[in-house]
Amino acid sequence: MGNVMGTSTRRAAPRPGSLAAGVSELGEMTKLGGTVTWMAVRGPWDYWRDTVDQMFLILKQCWIPMAVSCTFFGLGAPGLQGGNIYALFGMPERLGSFFIMASIREFAPWVNAMVVAGVVGSAITADLGARRIRDEIDAMEVLGVDPVRALALPRIVACTLITGLLDIVALCFGLLGGFIAAVPLLGANPWAFYNSLFANLTTPDIWGSVVKTTLFGLIIGVVCCYKGMYAKGGAIGVGRAVNQAVVIAFALIWVVNVVFTNILLGLNPEIQVFK
Repeated sequence: MGNVMGTSTRRAAPRPGSLAAGVSELGEMTKLGGTVTWMAVRGPWDYWRDTVDQMFLILKQCWIPMAVSCTFFGLGAPGLQGGNIYALFGMPERLGSFFIMASIREFAPWVNAMVVAGVVGSAITADLGARRIRDEIDAMEVLGVDPVRALALPRIVACTLITGLLDIVALCFGLLGGFIAAVPLLGANPWAFYNSLFANLTTPDIWGSVVKTTLFGLIIGVVCCYKGMYAKGGAIGVGRAVNQAVVIAFALIWVVNVVFTNILLGLNPEIQVFK
């Protein structure tokens, strides 16, 4: 009877790959994000030296692929495809106003986040996962060093801040792709393109894009740090954690993008009116 009662009160762990396990893992990621946020704002702020180093590393790794991706994505999908539609009506200059919706609100933040997640997120997960399987994180805990503060906090703060700042660069290169599509390729007047762009550009478009991308950076940092710090199964397990981290980050970014865009448009209905 004692054994039966003992086993009846023991809660079984969720089966890996099940919905319950996914929800549990999402809760653990949210807990890690809350812990890191509290550490970041509470102080002491002795993590800034490591944070600046991480920000410089992220910038060095990401700005070139991000600039190339945003330029050619802007040139191809919304640039040529959208520009051809405007050209049918004899007004390719109106592509400037279209790029507020296509580039500033949507694809520039999205491409920026995809690049950061693919390049930096995978590197963070691999680095922390390697430390985990080499027992370095366990050794830090034995020595009384908090691995979340020492390893996760600088990486998450750096990923959050630099992803938001890189959005400004992404917007510039995305608009460059639209300009190339409109003016040299479709024959639009460059000043009419600029006028259409800036006549419709609003402050909520800019701050909304930057804030949304900053949230993307926070998601990438938290997910990748969590998957790296709790990787298991040797080298194969680290590779599996890297793959899972990038996929989960992508999925959460898409969900947050939909929610944030709807809130932004709902709170600022005037930005949906094009002049």
